[in-house]
Amino acid sequence: MAISLMDPDGLPKIDAYRQVAVATGSKLVFIAGQVAWDADGTTVGEGDLAAQVEQCYLNVAAALAGAGGSFDDVAKLTLYVVDWTPDKMPLVMEGIGRAAAALGVTPVPPGTLLGVAALDVPEHLVEVEATAVLD
Repeated sequence: MAISLMDPDGLPKIDAYRQVAVATGSKLVFIAGQVAWDADGTTVGEGDLAAQVEQCYLNVAAALAGAGGSFDDVAKLTLYVVDWTPDKMPLVMEGIGRAAAALGVTPVPPGTLLGVAALDVPEHLVEVEATAVLD
């Protein structure tokens, strides 16, 4: 694997992600922000943040596979959540957990969650983008 994830001493340990990713590979993969579309472009989980997070992660996994990688190769995730408030975190974590179960992985690379006013269309509640490094 080209990515090693860690929580160095002196930084808090957070269940949802690791604080640092060390990349040693040479092929960079930049995944465009994935929204809750299925393969036909239909929104999955309209009005359901957890379902949309799950679909976004599944879409990131499909994009990674297309590039010859997996979540093991992800160095950084960025989540954009519409009208973010901290009380939405359990729904985000539920969606991540469901995607992890479906994929058989625990996607915990370093991440950033940003609140945004809106995304591409009103029914999209979240977007997830990824940067990966492959050997």
